[in-house]
Amino acid sequence: MRRKLRLLRDSRAITPVLSNLLLTVVAVAAMALATSATYVITLNLRENMSERLVIEDTWFDSGTGNIDLYLHNVGKVAIHVAAVYVNHTSQPFAKPFDLGLSSHGWLNVSLSWTSGSLYYIDVVTTRGAHVGGYYKAS
Repeated sequence: MRRKLRLLRDSRAITPVLSNLLLTVVAVAAMALATSATYVITLNLRENMSERLVIEDTWFDSGTGNIDLYLHNVGKVAIHVAAVYVNHTSQPFAKPFDLGLSSHGWLNVSLSWTSGSLYYIDVVTTRGAHVGGYYKAS
């Protein structure tokens, strides 16, 4: 009987078992957090890399005084245009302007332009993709 009581009171073997168990729980929790963070980061990168926008045509409309851009979504995600810059200055346009998968449409930029001048037009999406180039008004 005394031996059984002495064995139950001896706690030298319990401490390593509890510490190993606690270390295992902490390691599993850390790996679960790292895995979920990696998933979220790569999902965002995949969407950003799948975003492709092309300016197919540019019209300097003398009737309205606007610049009309024909945009085509050639990527794998829908696109929302956040801003349009002409010569690095933000310009107003008809908001919201969204393009679904494989869709296209006209984006009208309100700007008084001068015939014969060169303009740098930059279209920016909400994910941060830039599509731009130099266009000469005719």
